Amino acid sequence: MVVAVSPVPERDFLEAALRVHLEDLEWLESVARSHHHVIEALAARTTVLPLRLTTVYLDDERVRVMLRSRHEALDRRLTDLAAQVEWGIKLYVETAAASESPADAELVSDLSPGRAYLKQHRAQRHAREEAYQDAERAPERVQAAARAHAVDRVQPRPQQGELARRPGENVVNDAYLVPLHRAEGFRAAVMRAAEGLHCVRIEITGPWPPYSFAAEVEPLKGAAP
Repeated sequence: MVVAVSPVPERDFLEAALRVHLEDLEWLESVARSHHHVIEALAARTTVLPLRLTTVYLDDERVRVMLRSRHEALDRRLTDLAAQVEWGIKLYVETAAASESPADAELVSDLSPGRAYLKQHRAQRHAREEAYQDAERAPERVQAAARAHAVDRVQPRPQQGELARRPGENVVNDAYLVPLHRAEGFRAAVMRAAEGLHCVRIEITGPWPPYSFAAEVEPLKGAAP
């Protein structure tokens, strides 16, 4: 068992500075991409346990002590994750605006302003109701399809605020652990499950190294959080 480490600037990764940087999405994205490139390169050659992005040890000896103290647990987890990859599934609900055909638009134009308003209001309400119905059906259908191919799942909270940059409301933000030989079947089954849900958009990402399923290694005393 080996560990891949890299020195980082003390001014950026001490506790107080790190708290500030974690609010800076541009800085965070740059560091996360660098972190991912290393893990991705290692994962192409062997099974990896990606540590959290902000896992910082103050010197090499603390890393050695961590490896000695957690060796058995880490070895078991590496065995469990061999030939497994992570897939992410996000569902977004989009309240569709009522769409009108040219014929509908012409009919509305022939109505009085009051009747035209009521017609448009009913169409918008119908679109919202359809979105809510699809939002209720989608998670169950998609998750059932995914579980048929996956061996484990974690459910982080749906993304909100600055993290939710995509259109619509993020209602599902799941990660699945999938054996390599089932990967294509997993993706195809999930896509089929999402068919016909017109007000729900699905986003499938992966395959990734098993970030969400790696063993949690707590920093030792003297290590930055």
